Amino acid sequence: MEVFLIRLLQFMLAISILVLLHEGGHFFFSKLFGVRVEKFYLFFDPWFHLFEFKPKKSETTYGVGWLPLGGYCKISGMIDESFDTEQMKQPAQPWEFRSKPTWQRLLIMVGGVLVNFVLALFIYSMCLFYWGEDYVRTKDMHLGMKFNSEAKALGFRDGDILIGTEKGEFKEFGADMFRDLSEAYRADIIRDGKKMSLNLDGDINLLGMLKAEPMFARPLIPARVDTVFGKSIAHRMGLRAGDLIVAVDGKTVDSYNEFQNEIGRRRDMLAAAQNHADSLAARTVSLSFVRMAGGRPVTIKAGATLDGTLEFGFDIKPLYEYYKPTHVSYGFFESFPAGVKYGWNVLAGYVGDMKYVFSADGAKSLGGFGAIGSLFPPAWDWHSFWLMTAFLSIILAFMNILPIPALDGGHVLFLFYEMVTRRKPSETFMIRAEYVGIAILMLLMIVANMNDILRWLGYM
Repeated sequence: MEVFLIRLLQFMLAISILVLLHEGGHFFFSKLFGVRVEKFYLFFDPWFHLFEFKPKKSETTYGVGWLPLGGYCKISGMIDESFDTEQMKQPAQPWEFRSKPTWQRLLIMVGGVLVNFVLALFIYSMCLFYWGEDYVRTKDMHLGMKFNSEAKALGFRDGDILIGTEKGEFKEFGADMFRDLSEAYRADIIRDGKKMSLNLDGDINLLGMLKAEPMFARPLIPARVDTVFGKSIAHRMGLRAGDLIVAVDGKTVDSYNEFQNEIGRRRDMLAAAQNHADSLAARTVSLSFVRMAGGRPVTIKAGATLDGTLEFGFDIKPLYEYYKPTHVSYGFFESFPAGVKYGWNVLAGYVGDMKYVFSADGAKSLGGFGAIGSLFPPAWDWHSFWLMTAFLSIILAFMNILPIPALDGGHVLFLFYEMVTRRKPSETFMIRAEYVGIAILMLLMIVANMNDILRWLGYM
């Protein structure tokens, strides 16, 4: 419960910041061009609101809704999710959105996306300035990697150290490394202390590499406990920081990777469970772990029944405990071009991966609020929080600029149509398009959050 609340608080804070600034972008350009903003709300307020006030001599009502799915800026003379058709029946006023030149309306609509993108670049820059950049180069992972059966079929072996491809050396273990591997015709590795290369076909399914259980490749990490969360299964089992897990249900595990493999097998068992007895068998686990006591190792065995997530509630020691990290510091002015480059690479990777959404596996990988919340660390960490906030800001910017009615990108599309044809789409068409867009968004939201529920129940 503690982990859930910490992640929930981080998620709510990040979303609040991003929504306020996104809608603030629309607000800024509206005010700049003399367009009246009737409402400025954090979160949606169907039927009722949590808080509302209107400053004296202000034309804008500010408030907080109860439905944390976004926010809105109600702009006079604009067809939006409020569907205020009565206002549109009145003669156009000079302070209304519809009365302004096309280029001004365009800037008002892209204002939110622009703010989100600039915000992400700024956050990345400030993170690099304040914390610098820490990463472990793959070639410095001297314990090597663990590979799954698909990787081994391509010639990889447990203990191999990934160096790079024909495109160059890998910077660190992560999504960019897998993207390069998926398109590579040659993989450079270190095996038994010797450099060598493996031939690849240049077309490995990236989504399959990342979604496979176990993953295509993982850094080899000992199964040593670093943090045990309060009131968790691990806490009730008696696990402590420093304990080394050596067996699951009597089967020896030589690393945290093997521990994850065993838990992955239990996920498969849980997914295939036909009745309560099968489910209980999949969730009942015993661990053997070694603890130093009085200068001597002592082996302890403990059992527990897990919930449907099969989460124990502990963290292992980070990579930096086993592999020498590379640290790069940035001066204030150096941080901005580095932050822009960092953010652009994140955006390019995200956009490039969107093609997988249209596959069957990609559709199953969609996640809703639960999936997004799980991306935040289980313990509060400001560095991780800001990096995740910047990432969500980029996602919000990209998703909002998609040419879907009801999103900013849909309005931009119609404005481009107006600029090219020199005529506005009819109000009837705009209202119908808004309904269609909202229906599409609601369907996507239902699918994404249903995937979260099915994953939690063990069906995906």
